[in-house]
Amino acid sequence: MNPFQSLAKSAVRAKDIPCVICGNESISYEEMRERALTVGGSLLSSGLSTGDRVAFVMGNSPRIIEILYGCFAAGLVAVPVNARLHAREVAYIVENSGASVLIHDAGHVDGIAGEIDLFGGLTARYCTSPAEGASDYAELLEPENGLEQPVDTDIEDPVWLFYTSGTTGRPKGATWTARTVSAIVLNYLCDIYNIRQGSSVLHVAPMSHGSGIVALPAIARGATNVILDTPSFNPEAMFELIERHRIAHVAFVAPTQILMMNEAFERGRFDLSSLEAVCYGGAPIYVDQLRRAMDLFGPVFAQIYGQGEAPITITGMSAETHAELREADDPRIGSAGTVRTDVESHAVDADGRPLTAGQAGEIVVRGDVVMKGYWNDPEATEAAIPDGWLRTGDIGMFDQSGYLFLLDRAKDMIVSGGNNVYPREVEEVLAKHPEIENAVVLGIPDDHWGEAVHAVIVAAGNTDLSASDVMDFCGSQLAGYKKPKSVEFVDELPTSGYGKVMRREMREKYWTGHDRKVGGGGVSTVESQEYRPSRKDGR
Repeated sequence: MNPFQSLAKSAVRAKDIPCVICGNESISYEEMRERALTVGGSLLSSGLSTGDRVAFVMGNSPRIIEILYGCFAAGLVAVPVNARLHAREVAYIVENSGASVLIHDAGHVDGIAGEIDLFGGLTARYCTSPAEGASDYAELLEPENGLEQPVDTDIEDPVWLFYTSGTTGRPKGATWTARTVSAIVLNYLCDIYNIRQGSSVLHVAPMSHGSGIVALPAIARGATNVILDTPSFNPEAMFELIERHRIAHVAFVAPTQILMMNEAFERGRFDLSSLEAVCYGGAPIYVDQLRRAMDLFGPVFAQIYGQGEAPITITGMSAETHAELREADDPRIGSAGTVRTDVESHAVDADGRPLTAGQAGEIVVRGDVVMKGYWNDPEATEAAIPDGWLRTGDIGMFDQSGYLFLLDRAKDMIVSGGNNVYPREVEEVLAKHPEIENAVVLGIPDDHWGEAVHAVIVAAGNTDLSASDVMDFCGSQLAGYKKPKSVEFVDELPTSGYGKVMRREMREKYWTGHDRKVGGGGVSTVESQEYRPSRKDGR
């Protein structure tokens, strides 16, 4: 089934209900159906064929929904790109996916223009505001190009490439088929929150990722998607929208945003009584922070655990279960919930053998929600899904009742504020600096972000290199959330007898006193340390 049909059916039974509201803009379901068919038809008229990729990078707006469903309608493969990425990172995803069309907003004009040589493979570029070298996005909304009906597609056809970084430092495109999207919709409505027609769902996190994925079940049910239109997350603005639109469900927040919500809460200032569910995920949350949030906002929090390779939910915990565990003072409230209805998951040892309850190992998962594979990367696909089971790279254990407790990551990924950062990607940038001899990037505990990116650096020769110099250098080539929040200078990096840097041992000291090695809180981050002369060589 073409995923567009979810929107088409809602446009029949809920045609006058707003599909999306953002600021002063409101688009009904009937209007959104027509806009998506027009965008899809215009892309095909521009020379694209079914199966071609369309990349788009922009801040949260109704354009994301009409482009995504326009791609579905036309049988094209959508490639949403994180709006916070550096233009060089955007260019890599465009090139790797083979996208021939890029759609972006005004906020990305300067960055793309500064790296325009890296976008040479495009046949067309559209911008939502006037931009040199780009066509006007309005051209994609010319009625004469619209499709009357969506293209007929197979359930195994790719429809979405979700780019997720890998340990090699290069992002990989997790390929989602129409079957994957169907599983996302049904899974979420079944086990996390039963969105109802006409209710309001609020999007405050990037719609290129978690929040936009939750828009799929919201649209399938004919709910109104309200989009926070501030440049960055603003809890006060979020509260105001909850009150104004009687929001029932917040689509997705990271634990860092829950912490910000806790800090900004003022009892009685806003009417938040309409809230039924606030979905959170992207990283573990500390129990004390969760309990405080439940005390302030009520028993409305629902948790999801998943990844780009198995989107939205491998395990989950509904708001009702949260409330029951909170009332019983049950430690399982600090878990990642239980395995989803149509998903299989368990822990395995280093040889792939299943473990029993209480034994920690790598979490593996199987089901329709698992990606088809990595785009044009059979070797990485085989490594990730060697036997039909997806290796998540997360270390955890299931208790006797089937609750999953996440403990560590087999991979080196850092989760900072709900954003995935792979050390190798940052290290490759640091390696380009002429005054850096060697560097290791680690995730260390942070009360606010859960984990913070920390760089341990061996400087090259006589230099006045400072922590701020390192951060600025990374910021010139990477998204802001990927650059180090702290920098430590050392004489040398510890290595094993085989000459390999002992990354895990280096990371271990920062997590002393923590009951798990993901998330954050409890221990302050290391302060940025300016370079000082080495005792060893007199620099």
